[in-house]
Amino acid sequence: MKICSPIIAVLAVLLVGVQQLHAQTIRPEDNWPLWRGPLENGVAPQADPPLTWSSTSGIKWKVRLPGDGTSTPIIWGDQIFIQTAFPAKNPEAPRLKGEKGAKSTPPTTDHYQFVLMCLDRNTGKTVWQKICREEVPHEGHHSADGSFSASSAMTDGEHVYAFFGSRGLYCFDLRGNPKWEKDLGRMRVKLGFGEGSTPALHGNTIVVNWDHEGEDFVVALDKRTGSELWRQPRSEGTSWATPLIVQHEGRSMVITCATSRIRAYDLTSGEQLWEHEGLTPNAIPTPVTANGVVYATSGYQGNKLFAIRLGKSGDLTGSDSVLWSLNRDTPYVPSPLLSGEKLFFIKSNSAILSCLDIRTGKPHFSAQRIEGLQSIYASPVAATGRIYLVGRNGTTVVIKDSDKLEILATNELNDPTDASPALVGKHLFLRSRQNLYCFGEK
Repeated sequence: MKICSPIIAVLAVLLVGVQQLHAQTIRPEDNWPLWRGPLENGVAPQADPPLTWSSTSGIKWKVRLPGDGTSTPIIWGDQIFIQTAFPAKNPEAPRLKGEKGAKSTPPTTDHYQFVLMCLDRNTGKTVWQKICREEVPHEGHHSADGSFSASSAMTDGEHVYAFFGSRGLYCFDLRGNPKWEKDLGRMRVKLGFGEGSTPALHGNTIVVNWDHEGEDFVVALDKRTGSELWRQPRSEGTSWATPLIVQHEGRSMVITCATSRIRAYDLTSGEQLWEHEGLTPNAIPTPVTANGVVYATSGYQGNKLFAIRLGKSGDLTGSDSVLWSLNRDTPYVPSPLLSGEKLFFIKSNSAILSCLDIRTGKPHFSAQRIEGLQSIYASPVAATGRIYLVGRNGTTVVIKDSDKLEILATNELNDPTDASPALVGKHLFLRSRQNLYCFGEK
């Protein structure tokens, strides 16, 4: 045993080195490491997903996930990471449903498990499953729309980060070993809609935006340890928009969208760099960026879309930093898609699509109805000259990534779906309320 121990130790070190080398050869652009994809704009630059499928054809695999959730599958190499939540005594229990017309379900009295799962990308089989926390949720969520697992995981190829809002932020290595956890407190969410923002990940920093009906803040954490780097107080109501981290002229900044103000913070120090007039109530869509311009939008009880050029400080409202703006047909829940020099977005939550030139704000087409869809929560995604629009009934309409509306395919699934899809390789991964699908080549 004494002779073998050094050999075993050396082999263990070599194995770790091989694994790390393999992780380094996997490129972010070949995967779906964040909920809006590798470019954080909904585009998968290296993917070639299928055009057609149905509930009976074109499915590589389908697995039933325990519990319920609306988070997007996160993919790195052969691993899929997905969050879910379910009653501890009954993982197969159907999702919470309230009375028709009810605003929210009352708080449950059941203990829930808040879980991060790792699945094999090729088979859908569970590789590991970790309970991040078990507790009785202090609030319910909107009966028809919410979820106790609405935020998506994130990965940098070495670790995976799972965020459950009031239940904390958790870091695991890719083998499922826990590294650290961070409790940020309890949210009080407007009108019982439920929590839903996902943190932002950039370099060695994770940024969490904590807007709710209490004391608000934005906080930056060291992704390696979970320790706080800085925290800035905010004055906002509940918002659900994921922060966007942008690099411009050698500086990294955090863009946060909310109802009172759009704000930018220095990623290193937390100093506020600029602000702008806010968006509509219930700010949900995540902003996108290209060529030094940020596009921020929302569409509940009003319509706002601003194209804000980076580079100046202070209050940018009404200044020449605003290249153009729009006050119609903007999205409520779905985030916009930025593909090339085209910005695609849904009107409210309806199946009505617009496409603008990002340089001028002029429409290529405006408020065009997508036949085959009715209501949409999932954010549009794009690859290989195609755009995928997923309806709440599970039907996906594929259109041409063009300045003219052209429907290429309509794929019916009949499985309620609110999560945004992920595109990797020759496959499309879609999480319905209770299943995970892999569509494409077997």
